[in-house]
Amino acid sequence: MKTVLIVDDHRIVIAGCRRLLSKGGEYEVLDATTAEEAFALCDERQPDVVVLDLGLPGIGGLEVLRKLLEKDPRCRVMIFSMHDDLILVSRALQTGAKGYLTKNDAPEELIVAVEVMLAGGTYLSHAMARELAVLNHGPGRRQDLTPRELDVLRLLGQGLILGDIAERLGISYKTVANTCTQMKDKLTLKNTRELIRFAIEQRFDL
Repeated sequence: MKTVLIVDDHRIVIAGCRRLLSKGGEYEVLDATTAEEAFALCDERQPDVVVLDLGLPGIGGLEVLRKLLEKDPRCRVMIFSMHDDLILVSRALQTGAKGYLTKNDAPEELIVAVEVMLAGGTYLSHAMARELAVLNHGPGRRQDLTPRELDVLRLLGQGLILGDIAERLGISYKTVANTCTQMKDKLTLKNTRELIRFAIEQRFDL
């Protein structure tokens, strides 16, 4: 019997996943509500698939993913998250996740995703896979931005002016201005107005 570990801090989500998986096949379903419980269960039981929420309290979900893979590089982890931002999806896959499912996807997709991963595949919904392909191969890729550039872009999208961003991040106005110039070059945008519009339109909330 294949073992699936659900890692989520909401018991109602765990219960829902259990019900779905019980309809989809013969699985032993384990659960953890914290990163520490997940690490312990992975060490003890070595589940075939880990379904991991990114919104765990304390340690961030991507860091949990990294640590799981450090402990066992063969661990097959699927992210199960409220967030569908493609940058977050891309980062999770680059970190080593073998699948990504949002909590807004159709419930039966959980069963399909687990089956695909048990068969050795990688699972993304068709819509997400298409959008990710555009992001990865189109001009102006956000994943090319540095962590500082991402911070500045996020604050621009929230309506802050350059001086306020400098104060918020504890850096100089000149550094913020230079960072914006670098982002415009990377994203092939003409001016700061286009950069702000880009941040708002992308709902940039990382």
